[in-house]
Amino acid sequence: MNIDFSDHCYLVTGGASGIGAATVRYIARHGGAAVIADLNEDAATALVEEYPQKLRFHATDVTELTQLEAACQLAVDTFGGLDGAVNSAGLGSFGTTTELPLEEWHKVIDIDLNGVFYACRAIIPHLRARGGGSIVNIASLSGVRADHGFAAYNAAKAAVINYTRTLALDHGREGIRATAVCPGFIDTPLTAVPSSIDTVRKAWLDAIALQRAGQPEDVANLVAFLLSPAASYISGTEIVIDGGMGSSNNQPNLPRLFAGLG
Repeated sequence: MNIDFSDHCYLVTGGASGIGAATVRYIARHGGAAVIADLNEDAATALVEEYPQKLRFHATDVTELTQLEAACQLAVDTFGGLDGAVNSAGLGSFGTTTELPLEEWHKVIDIDLNGVFYACRAIIPHLRARGGGSIVNIASLSGVRADHGFAAYNAAKAAVINYTRTLALDHGREGIRATAVCPGFIDTPLTAVPSSIDTVRKAWLDAIALQRAGQPEDVANLVAFLLSPAASYISGTEIVIDGGMGSSNNQPNLPRLFAGLG
């Protein structure tokens, strides 16, 4: 897929690593500009050095609206305006309702949900000035289905999906589109597990129809499409990208099991 992003600029939260970084590289490789809003200065700086004419970094805590507003203003001052946002900043925390420390619940909700709201609040005035634009919120398959022991993350990502629908309804008449992308198991720092827990990764991969983890670039390709005019009639919906993982009803592979009984 080859999308021309010339003369377009985007805000990418969590843009220093994982899906965010893959999206930033896609935009820059195809002529666009981006401001990386992240707290990982070393990774962000290295990424800017790859495309010094196209990228800028703004140290940003997505739980602080004023920092997101400053990141948007940097984009306007440097590149002349903003055409959209990719809200990719996030984290997870294991724990059931009775076991999860309250501070962990608040941290996940604050970054994964409130951070999306703040970023949208910061960028929408700039999109209005541009005559419209596209917002892509990175949710998760965990916002569509539930996981054992992932209470805060599941709640936050499900909320992001429905908030995205509200964004589309509230701002569609302004030419602003909003979509939620719901990745399954993607090889990113967020999904990394210690090498000693190979069984955890094997269990995840065995549940994926395509039998492989997704790569950040797989998701970035979808995000780039949703940012582009090619997706001009897509808004207010969620799109799952999970290698077929969510297609299962979670039963074991019965034909394989019965074959082993012969």
